[in-house]
Amino acid sequence: MTSADLRHLEDLHGAHNYHPLPVVVASAEGAWVTDVEGRRYLDFLSAYSALNFGHRHPRLVTAARAQLDRVTLTSRAMHSDQLGPFCTELADLVGLDRVLPMNSGAEAVESAIKTARAWGYRVKGVAPGQAKILVAHGNFHGRTTTIVSFSDDPVARNDFGPFTPGFEAVDYGDIGALTAALADESVVAFLVEPIQGEAGVVVPPAGYLTAAAAACREANVLFIADEIQSGLGRTGRTLACDWEGVIPDVVLLGKALGGGIIPVSAVVSRDDVLAVLHPGEHGSTFGGNPLALAIGREVIRMLREGEMQQRSEELGTAMLERLRVQAPESVVEVRGKGLWAGVVTAGGQVTARQRCEAALRQGVLMKETHETTLRLAPPLMISIEDLEHGLDIVLSVLE
Repeated sequence: MTSADLRHLEDLHGAHNYHPLPVVVASAEGAWVTDVEGRRYLDFLSAYSALNFGHRHPRLVTAARAQLDRVTLTSRAMHSDQLGPFCTELADLVGLDRVLPMNSGAEAVESAIKTARAWGYRVKGVAPGQAKILVAHGNFHGRTTTIVSFSDDPVARNDFGPFTPGFEAVDYGDIGALTAALADESVVAFLVEPIQGEAGVVVPPAGYLTAAAAACREANVLFIADEIQSGLGRTGRTLACDWEGVIPDVVLLGKALGGGIIPVSAVVSRDDVLAVLHPGEHGSTFGGNPLALAIGREVIRMLREGEMQQRSEELGTAMLERLRVQAPESVVEVRGKGLWAGVVTAGGQVTARQRCEAALRQGVLMKETHETTLRLAPPLMISIEDLEHGLDIVLSVLE
């Protein structure tokens, strides 16, 4: 079948909850994908950072194949030989103590919300039913009912209420607003993206994460860093928080943890936080399955070597510098960290979506966020030649 045939089938029988680019991918390797007609495209999206290591990285495919020949699922009704090592290795990578493996990023966020509330009642001593979690305006943590309850995005919220109470939003990057909100003794956690991805790769002011973590510590409140998009090498460090030397109380991971092969997410915390959970209070049939963890362990090994973080920092510096120096007048701002950029345009007659479609026609895949911002996130293993080629096309569609 042709691309048009396949898209028609999807349109007829699939839910219309995405607005994808009009390309049907049939195969992929490294930084390149190929459609059903054999046309090749350079991937500048990396599945929203789930493909940090590129498509079908040989080490990750090898790990998956080896585990497929052994055991793929046990459920948590019994132990597997992958779970203990995975938890140990991931906790060590992040610099914390305990790990709760899940599947999707949204599951990790939901798990952290439950855990933070339980910690608030069982450890901090908040009155029953009164726990409050602070979040930031402009956030994106997923699209479950509870998560969209504290979203600013009307598209994510309209017609999906009633919403879950217990959240309060403060301005992102404003330490004064956060400190004032922390005065409420019912606050149990501050959930924040170290860099806001869906908002357009918004980088907070220097020192914000350090100050936020300190303010939370002073108020006996958990500092929860959602590193699902920003973590695992994307910004040039293992975690975006590493740029300021901040070790959160809780770190949320996902996307790249599964190597672009299988969903893997995790809540990673200091000992006393996840220790509040008791048998039967939370779980997932597939969370922590041996196949996922075998791949996740190879991801951890790769990150321990540091090459991906170094490539992200070096190539990202070159990418951001070129975009800032060569961007035409249509560009208002270039934001980013590592190999991750948000290119904000002035809008007008040409939308960000139209620019992405123009890039597609020239063989580069990227995606808009909101009406005016292009989000760039090439795989960390991309060659400098491919990166420069892709940037040539990005700059051309910005004219």
